[in-house]
Amino acid sequence: MTVEPRPGILDIELYVGGRSAVPGVEKVYKLSSNESPLGPSPKAVAALAGAAHDLALYPDGSSVALREAIGAAETIDPARIVVGGEGSGPLLTMLANAYLQPGDEVIFSRHAFLLYDIATRANSARPVMVPEKHGNTGIRIDVDAMLAAVTPRTRIVYIANPNNPTGSYLTRDEMARLHAGLPRQVLLVIDAAYGEFVDAPDYDTGIELARTNDNVVVTRTFSKIHGLAALRLGWAYVPGAVADILNRIRGPFPTSPLQQQAGAAAIADKDHVARVAAFNKQWRGWLTQEIRRLGLRVDDSAANFVLVHFAPGAKDAKAADAFLTSRGVILRAVAAYGLPDALRLTIGTEEANRAVVAALKDFVA
Repeated sequence: MTVEPRPGILDIELYVGGRSAVPGVEKVYKLSSNESPLGPSPKAVAALAGAAHDLALYPDGSSVALREAIGAAETIDPARIVVGGEGSGPLLTMLANAYLQPGDEVIFSRHAFLLYDIATRANSARPVMVPEKHGNTGIRIDVDAMLAAVTPRTRIVYIANPNNPTGSYLTRDEMARLHAGLPRQVLLVIDAAYGEFVDAPDYDTGIELARTNDNVVVTRTFSKIHGLAALRLGWAYVPGAVADILNRIRGPFPTSPLQQQAGAAAIADKDHVARVAAFNKQWRGWLTQEIRRLGLRVDDSAANFVLVHFAPGAKDAKAADAFLTSRGVILRAVAAYGLPDALRLTIGTEEANRAVVAALKDFVA
């Protein structure tokens, strides 16, 4: 006799992160995990070093100083902020744990972050994957199709904005229209992990929508623009009632002193954030232009990565991945996201960006 897991868990495909090494290749450019090429703020590094003196002490379980720093940087109420010590992913999962029952439905787009499906199935709920719109400039979430998928069983709608791995985004008005079409008992979860990279005037992270509605949650991360991926730190801006629920089910010490102090310093260093965003915009545009010149399709992106498409046949995405890997350039295969003919390319250092274009040029030739 064996202990049986909750129904749905064995249907989950194991999540596989981006590769980081190539056996036998000395110089490797890892462009598979959307990490910051400029690293963290020096102020965050200094705060992290200072926090090392407190390793023998239990941290503040309420993460007050960190929540106050986030609140000051974002001009939001710290009481409505919940922080997570393993990035924003566990916060997305906590929301599913708190609000899903077996048989409930969760809506997300076909090419969305894989964690939404995992969190749904882990709670014996039903994932509803909505097809996206494929156009000449990219793949976009279809608001009308999302709303058409809503049923009386719908409990959560996950929206990554910008979306990973497509790089596209919903405008402020599109997000408002999506929210307006949802029943009040449906929770709209906006995953804005890449929000700081968007420079379009018609975009916002969803904070304003969450500020004035009791069924909107926005999750954010310190892993991307803040360059603290190894520290595993995220946060969510939620309605007061949702904050109460999440604080009841979270662990007693969700963040360490290292995370709290480094995170507070990072989010306060707006000059560093601006430098990273400007660097990303410059090289995202350069990579898009140079790769398109090679005859490859590159979708428009608002994030810190671009999606490169390859034609089926001898020079398909799998062949490109193998060729690039042999040159020490690691991209992210996205077949698990329903995009078997594409590779996701993180914006890297100048050296890495030039290396990937040179390798792609040789592959195409």
